[in-house]
Amino acid sequence: MEIRVMTDSKRRRGLMAASALLGGVLVLSACSDGGDKDAGAADSTKSSQAQVDEAAAKATSEAKIVIAPGDGASNAGINDDAKVTVTKGTLTDVTMTTADGTAVKGTVAADGLSWKPDGQLERSTTYKIAATAKDGKGRKAFENASFTTVSPANSFIGNFTPEDGSTVGVGMPVSINFDKAITDQKAVQDGITVTSSSGQQVVGHWFSQQRLDFRPDQYWKGGSTVTLKLNLDGVEGAKGLFGVQQKTVTFKIGRNQVSTVDAKAKTMTVTQDGKTIKTIPISSGSPDNPTYNGQMVISEKFKETRMNGATVGFTDDDGKGEYDIPDVPHAMRLSTSGTFIHGNYWGAPSVFGSVNTSHGCVGLQDVKGAGDANMPAAWFYDHSLVGDVVIVKNSPDKTIKPDNGLNGWNMSWSEWQAGSQA
Repeated sequence: MEIRVMTDSKRRRGLMAASALLGGVLVLSACSDGGDKDAGAADSTKSSQAQVDEAAAKATSEAKIVIAPGDGASNAGINDDAKVTVTKGTLTDVTMTTADGTAVKGTVAADGLSWKPDGQLERSTTYKIAATAKDGKGRKAFENASFTTVSPANSFIGNFTPEDGSTVGVGMPVSINFDKAITDQKAVQDGITVTSSSGQQVVGHWFSQQRLDFRPDQYWKGGSTVTLKLNLDGVEGAKGLFGVQQKTVTFKIGRNQVSTVDAKAKTMTVTQDGKTIKTIPISSGSPDNPTYNGQMVISEKFKETRMNGATVGFTDDDGKGEYDIPDVPHAMRLSTSGTFIHGNYWGAPSVFGSVNTSHGCVGLQDVKGAGDANMPAAWFYDHSLVGDVVIVKNSPDKTIKPDNGLNGWNMSWSEWQAGSQA
């Protein structure tokens, strides 16, 4: 009988084979069991996520809120830029505050679709807006934004004349003086309109980068109403320089009064609506200091004012003014450079109508203190409006420059139109 003995090496190989077989079964069994559990977990996760998505969709409001200016905006306008609008819903609450928490009043429109501040905002100020809206199913939506308004350094304003609600003479132009140089004059002029109830065509003329005047071809029609609209909020007048004004101004044109000074005849003829109502003896500029010729507009009225020659270049050797009168009566300005038509109490009554003695002004007989209503200067003052025209003729001096005061009428219509950027 043959006895077979299993060697250690064979024993080891057998054990390894059995182990491999068992291991294979275990591995296969483990893979099979693990696969079934993962599939169940994945199905459960998908089902849970779908439920979450469905619930989120049901909870999300359809209302879409838009806040302007956008979050983080700078150089925002102070008039019409700030607003909140909503689509597919209505606004239920809007709050606006400054950075320090000061509330800004605002109003939601009657239809609930928009909101805006009640008044003009401040420059160089950061504002925060928080808005809430709801859709047709009552679901709420929220939006927040913060922005900063334009600074004084990055904005410009136009100081204008005449004043809102005033009544002025037929020669009164609309004159706007900007506090900073305007390089994009077309953009700025496009943001300004001047119209008259008379139907007269009104055209703007740039005298410089900081002055823009408007007038019609002929004097304004007496009794008409003129409307100035400044729509400059957000208009870029120069690189990085924005307008902040949104304003409408109206003023009335009074009766048509034009007064003609004849420097040679030394008289002034006053007409209203084409009819002569008074002739007044005057004393205009001396031969050494003649009065400007041309059409001039009364820009200011002072019952009494100081006149010092040093302020307009008339000085003695010591540098002091050739004259310094503290109480010139019934003075009305005709030019920026210092031409006035005014009362004169220091000249003899015989001067008026016979001798030209002034430093360039037009003088009328008056009394010290401006207290006598019967004096020619008092009568003329009382019958004159800012904006009335005073024409000087037959003086040996040149015609006044159109930008020296409100005196653009000394330009032809074609010259005036050539200065427009519209």
